Amino acid sequence: MTALGQNIWVLMIASALGMCVAPMVVFIGGIVGVGLAPDASLATLPVAALVIGTAIAVVPVSRLMQVYGRRPVFIGNALLTSLSALATSYAVNEQNFWLFVLGVAMLGGSLAVIQQFRFAAMESVAQEQAPNAASMVLLGGLIAAFLGPELAHWGQFILPQTFAGSFALLALASLCSAIVLLRYQPVKANTQVEDVGEQRALSHILSQPVLWVAIGAAGVGYAVMSYIMTATPVSMHTLQGHSLVETKWVIQSHIAAMFLPSFFSGRLIGRFGEFRIMVAGLVIYLACLMVSLMGHALMHYWLGLVLLGIGWNFLFVAGTALLPRSYRNSERFKVQGLNDFVVFSFQAVASLSSGVVIYQFGWSVLVLLALPLMLLQVLSLWVWRQTERSVEVRT
Repeated sequence: MTALGQNIWVLMIASALGMCVAPMVVFIGGIVGVGLAPDASLATLPVAALVIGTAIAVVPVSRLMQVYGRRPVFIGNALLTSLSALATSYAVNEQNFWLFVLGVAMLGGSLAVIQQFRFAAMESVAQEQAPNAASMVLLGGLIAAFLGPELAHWGQFILPQTFAGSFALLALASLCSAIVLLRYQPVKANTQVEDVGEQRALSHILSQPVLWVAIGAAGVGYAVMSYIMTATPVSMHTLQGHSLVETKWVIQSHIAAMFLPSFFSGRLIGRFGEFRIMVAGLVIYLACLMVSLMGHALMHYWLGLVLLGIGWNFLFVAGTALLPRSYRNSERFKVQGLNDFVVFSFQAVASLSSGVVIYQFGWSVLVLLALPLMLLQVLSLWVWRQTERSVEVRT
């Protein structure tokens, strides 16, 4: 196996282990929060803290990789994640809500590094293979979709306080991820965008509609997904009385649906283009909202969350594949950092508002409030389409 081919598999396996953070926190973060929070409206704050930690870390992470390279940051992050998981386990065992929130925020910071796996994979292959490389790495999330909640379930009672042991098992998974990443081989970024001359001014880069379409696809995709997903365990288990097993099944199915399309979404982008796949993602999101508004039965939650996962994949993979058109290789860390900062800032705001909305206004209002975000991406796509057509006319 070549070093480039090896990198894809290493990043996929490391992602499977490292991404366990997200499904575990989504599954039990709100449930643990209900028991620890001083106020019920703060129950989903730990889940929001995961996203806030990611948003805060993305720019420093990009800078660190620009200075030291990807490999040391990847391995160091996995080790730090293991320590953060142990700190979070301690917080749960001590029944300290604010320390728990801080620990989860630190775990969120680790996800900022794991999000860079997709860019590292794209840099390891030729331009035409980039969407497939990104999709392959995202398949690691499919494993994490099941492993993360299972770790939460297996560790539920192994320490005195419920779910404290879950985070201890997460620390072990992160340590295994660090060992896997020792096999990652640094490579020179490929020339997906011609690297000519000096870096352009940020204002010039930001003036490109293609950049905002790419950022918007990932940003809106993540925000809507996180907004609805964060509220789901609270709505299902706490407010509607569905069992913990049923709630786990819905969350696992949702996260599986986020990553399972990666088997073919890269090829779909190669055949139909980013624009059509983004439109398809938005249509699937609309179907998700319609199903979610129909009721509170188990199948309403399950089908709605599955559609939410598929729509996210189409939007996120298409946005990731489109982003390199907006930068030169010398600008990649700057633009990738900006992309992830905007994406996870959107997601952080969505997660923070989710708990307040579900308790103050209920599930139906929460679902309907996702529509304005989707309309933003529709507008962005329309502007980009008009710009592309005007360029075609002039040429």
